[in-house]
Amino acid sequence: MSNPSSPRAVTRADVARYAGVSTSVVSYVVHDGPRPVASATAARVRDAIRVLGYRPNASAQALRTGSSKMLGFVVPELDNPFWSEVADAVGHAAGARGYDVLMSSSHGDAALERDRMRSVSARQVDGLIVASVMTRPDLSTLVDPGLPMVLLNTFFEVPEFASTGVDALRGAHEGTTHLVSHGYRSIGLVIGHAGSDMDLREQGWQNALRDGGVQDGPIVRTDFSRAGGYAAGLRMFGAPNRPRAVFVSSDMQAVGVLRALYELGLSVPSDVAIVSFDGTAEADFTNPQLSTVRQPVAAMAAAAVDRVLSQEADGQWHRDLVPAELVLGASCGCDVRR
Repeated sequence: MSNPSSPRAVTRADVARYAGVSTSVVSYVVHDGPRPVASATAARVRDAIRVLGYRPNASAQALRTGSSKMLGFVVPELDNPFWSEVADAVGHAAGARGYDVLMSSSHGDAALERDRMRSVSARQVDGLIVASVMTRPDLSTLVDPGLPMVLLNTFFEVPEFASTGVDALRGAHEGTTHLVSHGYRSIGLVIGHAGSDMDLREQGWQNALRDGGVQDGPIVRTDFSRAGGYAAGLRMFGAPNRPRAVFVSSDMQAVGVLRALYELGLSVPSDVAIVSFDGTAEADFTNPQLSTVRQPVAAMAAAAVDRVLSQEADGQWHRDLVPAELVLGASCGCDVRR
């Protein structure tokens, strides 16, 4: 039973009566179209909205138009600078198309990711963008099959689902080749834990070494975090026969590696050269500044938003692969030949 003392919600009709216009005119002002409204009339309507405290009912509008003008985005974590940048870029790209973004974090957990996908897709969103924590996620039973969906930042193609991601294989190859070309013959790898498929960053590192006639260096697998990088750095560089250079699969891990090297009394790049992957703003503020393979975050976000909004129209699934860019800092010791 409703509370008789609760104030009644202000309606579009209330605004129309206060401003002395039709409800259609109120709608044109609120939605900036589709028909023009004289500036004086529009000012009266906006004044009525302000005085009465009118708030358009987005749910009712979605039912009338068949569109909520809202996209869902499930992201692994927001305390990682890379994912914070991706989330901001997705919001910017969606806003440029007139859409808002309903965001939810899976906190890096596959089971929670599935729950977040179900809950977000149930909120009448017009499309769903998912940055999955799984290498090859099985998504066939997770969401409404009629809901347009795009996987963001996937390294592998997922059949029947549109996806967009960076060319990690080529990017890692370029970063490692840069070290090889400057004379480094012992190059390690710090990367995430092994999954069912070889991480394309690992494959790119390995291919670059073999293309350059260099034997595989040591590999340490760890969490994608600063703490994970720190533990990996202590393990790799606290051991005898440490490598002279290392390719690190994320900037966050590289920050941890830098701390470990400092504590071990090793200098970057004179003792150890580093190239990382991601190209977040964090890489610009390390000492020394990281050389990093930058993921084109804005381009990936725009591609994902464009693809999820066009997917319903063409009924096809696509794979958008965007190139990475090697950005040189001082950490790779490019003027030092070893």
